Amino acid sequence: MDQKQDVVRLPSERLYAEELEALKELDQDVRPAGWQLSPKAVLTFLTGGSVKGFTITPKYIGNKRLVEMAIATLLTDRALLLIGEPGTAKSWLSENLTAAIHGDSGKVIQGTAGTSEEHIRYSWNYAMLLAQGPSDQAIIKSPIFRAMETGGIARFEEISRCASEVQDALISILSEKTISIPELGREVSASRGFSVIATANTRDRGVNEMSAALKRRFNIIVLPAPSDIETEVEIVRKRVGEISASYELRASLPEEEAVRKVVTIFRELRSGMTLDGKEKVKGPSGVISTAEAISLLTGSMALAGSFGSGQISEEDIAAGLQGAIVKDEEKDRLVWKEYLENVMKKRGATWRNLYYACSEMNN
Repeated sequence: MDQKQDVVRLPSERLYAEELEALKELDQDVRPAGWQLSPKAVLTFLTGGSVKGFTITPKYIGNKRLVEMAIATLLTDRALLLIGEPGTAKSWLSENLTAAIHGDSGKVIQGTAGTSEEHIRYSWNYAMLLAQGPSDQAIIKSPIFRAMETGGIARFEEISRCASEVQDALISILSEKTISIPELGREVSASRGFSVIATANTRDRGVNEMSAALKRRFNIIVLPAPSDIETEVEIVRKRVGEISASYELRASLPEEEAVRKVVTIFRELRSGMTLDGKEKVKGPSGVISTAEAISLLTGSMALAGSFGSGQISEEDIAAGLQGAIVKDEEKDRLVWKEYLENVMKKRGATWRNLYYACSEMNN
């Protein structure tokens, strides 16, 4: 069996290995030190295109200029910070940038309340430390440490979830491009090509606000939610197709109308207004993001393939909507009921079956 079929999710450098190999072979532009592709080829990998007849699928659908700015940042000594609402593809862009530039997106720190300074710098194998004292063999290197040694890119996900003193451990690394190891009396200097891509969720502001000193070490790019419904429909349709193929779901892809209905509901609940601007809408307590819409439709395919006809039904979508929107049982149930009665019910025959299915689920 192909090893690719034995894992739930492949890293981007393996998932798109053929595209990366084709770009490397056909790339005629100058490649910066440590990069496997030129900046223009990285842009093509991320936004899609055709290179001498070879089709490159788009990985990020959105403002192309933002992607150009991200790539340009990584050509300098500045780190990159991607900020946005949940579901704006911050992690996806970070992973694919790293895969295109260095072919290794696996040097990742996941920011949490439990992330410590050791996760950023280094720690010790204490059995070896007790047996032979401080040595190179006893050091457990962080992803950032390893990226510095190889001239690679380290990814720091959800940096604002970490305590402020942990975040500030990055300041000297990003300024001096070194890690001091006082136990060994030496410093490790970063090889050319080293950088850090961090992501931060705007919903986490106030949790552990980044210091001004740390922010100055980053070029900050704000990733917006999809600006129009057509873009969001395209993103959802593309990602649902990729994810369902990975999981080998035994169901047909959702039809255009189903995707459009889900995206319409999410956009209206997210913005607090119907698409035509005629009626205000109350929003639920949870996040109503593009990523949630993708997850909803993927789950609907799993329902249809396992317990239905293989074609997504209104009942499958209704079940997904109930789970995505009603997170706070009391408040969100009322918000959702109000939307059903004041918005969806009035949309006529094309929405009627979905309205009935959602109403039944919400009772």
